[in-house]
Amino acid sequence: MKTVELIKLPIKNEMELFEKKFSNLMISKVSLLNRITHYVVNRKGKQMRPMFVFLSAKIISSEIVSDKVFRAASIIELIHTATLIHDDIVDSSNMRRGFFSLNALWKNKIAVLVGDFLLSKGMLLCIDNDDFDLLKIISNSVKDMSEGELLQIEKARKLDIDEQTYFDIITKKTASLIASCCALGAAASNGSNEKIEFFRKLGEKVGIAFQLKDDLFDYGSKKIGKPIGVDLKEKKLTLPIIYAINNSSKLKKRWLMNSIKNHNKDSKVIKEVIDYVKDTGGIEYTTSKLMSYHQSALSDLKKLDDSEYKKSLKKLINYVIEREY
Repeated sequence: MKTVELIKLPIKNEMELFEKKFSNLMISKVSLLNRITHYVVNRKGKQMRPMFVFLSAKIISSEIVSDKVFRAASIIELIHTATLIHDDIVDSSNMRRGFFSLNALWKNKIAVLVGDFLLSKGMLLCIDNDDFDLLKIISNSVKDMSEGELLQIEKARKLDIDEQTYFDIITKKTASLIASCCALGAAASNGSNEKIEFFRKLGEKVGIAFQLKDDLFDYGSKKIGKPIGVDLKEKKLTLPIIYAINNSSKLKKRWLMNSIKNHNKDSKVIKEVIDYVKDTGGIEYTTSKLMSYHQSALSDLKKLDDSEYKKSLKKLINYVIEREY
């Protein structure tokens, strides 16, 4: 049995029912929109984010999952899907999970509108059911993701990012959504404010480690989900290169900045930069930070009562951080 299926076992029934509810939620009176959302639903990923919601909820209360928990999982999937669609437009990406992206098939205008539809659908799902606690959590996440993305774009233009700013970016851009998954699960299961904040912080640590792992893929040698050197070609300064810049002579620092600023489309130069980052210890430093956040998340998990849901959440945390793509 695959790792993801093993993780899902304690919430297998909930995940199956969630898929049906989510598919029904996407139905519209506009036939074009139905065709597009059908395409989206049939090319779903591993659904890790709804899994975080259900496992967090079941740790808080192992009783029968309420409709509110299903709504929380649906909200996070709607928002996540919308952000992926908008990301593909911003990045001019034609592929998503091995399939054509929406903007590649239906062009940018329609893709933007579908993303907006999914965002509004998620917000209305909260409002129509008076889930204002869930609305506050997810609205803060959307705000943070937007700020993080814009801050990254600004820094890519100026190339003046430091380590603290880098962590601010990934905390907002990536970790906030996984933090919201865990917080939504706790809130939807009537957890106390202290429990909701506990799960939010747990999810944030997992999200930071997740992004650090993703950034390391840019320097990898294995066949992975994205080509090597993409971040550098897009002038995104991630932790490995930031470490290399901070631990270089003025001459080497000038060479690195010039390479990224003026020769970022030259594959040979990018390979030289990658090799230099590896030689300087940027990979080891980033890996040590990743392990620190990973272990901190697992330490937090130990504070919870033992259950099959806790075991699965631990497996899920390990999976998203130790993945090979």
